[in-house]
Amino acid sequence: MLVTDTAAPQPRSVLVTGATRGIGRAIAERFVAHGDRVATLVRSGGEVPDGVLAVPGDVSDTAAVDAAFAQIEEAHGPVEVLVANAGVTRDQLLMRMTDDDFAAVLEVNLTGVFRCVRRASKGMIRMRRGRIVMIGSVVGLYGNAGQINYTASKAGLIGMARSITRELGGRGITANVVAPGFIQTAMTDALPADRQAAYLSSIPAGRFGGADDIAAAVEFLASPAAGYISGAVLPVDGGLGMGH
Repeated sequence: MLVTDTAAPQPRSVLVTGATRGIGRAIAERFVAHGDRVATLVRSGGEVPDGVLAVPGDVSDTAAVDAAFAQIEEAHGPVEVLVANAGVTRDQLLMRMTDDDFAAVLEVNLTGVFRCVRRASKGMIRMRRGRIVMIGSVVGLYGNAGQINYTASKAGLIGMARSITRELGGRGITANVVAPGFIQTAMTDALPADRQAAYLSSIPAGRFGGADDIAAAVEFLASPAAGYISGAVLPVDGGLGMGH
């Protein structure tokens, strides 16, 4: 007689940064629907999805990140899944980009991820399990004029994920990057129409992606089915960046 384990999966403690809108919101909603205990960091304003714990925090401030994690751990337990999604842009051509334009983007998109990963790793190491998913971008490999700061920050996530994999892979912890292409969000809707049309013409799938496309990829990488995948870059871009 074949006996199968029909027990429902145990809810996990999940932190999704930048969950008040767009891709982050869709990711958080998917984990909530799965039955997980989901939290996000909020600086000011913005409504979080139903079922998501909003904790004051700022990824550009180490003390604030540590305090936020302590609050999440008290409410939900150690973070088992970290989705580093919070990001900013300050687009400008190279010759016009200021030091502050460059540094401000890396401070959130790269150093902010480092702060969250470093803090989350403490609990993951003790549990001997964990999933780290960083939201990169196709332009981190493809490049994009006027976004040297942004592309550098997203390319840096790949090196970070692969270094984490070499350091912590033996402890049941995976680290991967999801690289969205052109996804329709408030941020991308702000791009000039001619740039949007240029992007669309270069996408083999013939359409822009949706936030749910990214959420599905993140859900997979955070699942038991992806336990042997680490240090990888998963493009979700309709073929835009293939070969890069």
